[in-house]
Amino acid sequence: MELNLAAVIWCNVHNVMALISLPRDLMNILLTSIKKYWIFSTLFILTLITIFSLRPLATLPPVPGTDKTHHFIAYATLMLPTALKKPKYWLAITLVFIIWSGAIELLQPYVNRYCDFEDLLANTGGLVCGFMIAEILNKIKVV
Repeated sequence: MELNLAAVIWCNVHNVMALISLPRDLMNILLTSIKKYWIFSTLFILTLITIFSLRPLATLPPVPGTDKTHHFIAYATLMLPTALKKPKYWLAITLVFIIWSGAIELLQPYVNRYCDFEDLLANTGGLVCGFMIAEILNKIKVV
């Protein structure tokens, strides 16, 4: 199954627009909290991604590669707190996310999962999208 990138991007843009339409005070509280606790949020999301990616499966799915949208959304979510805060070494942190994603892909055959290079591409695309969403939110001066 092919990743419909245009649909995924539209979905994320639509979600950003829905987020922007929240009452401004609520939006500010939410984004300020994400920026304040960005390390905790990032580590929590990274832990969840790691657990769900390396959880052994009883049987392999019949068709590999049907989960690209999940990868994309998970890694966009992972990138959002870091990109909103944009610490001094944010680019190095992003590189660590990509390396971590690759390491997970290499470990997956040992827990009855597929090692799929396209997952790594979807993860990287998600990181880029998460960064772009954060840039949009930072540019419109919501926070």
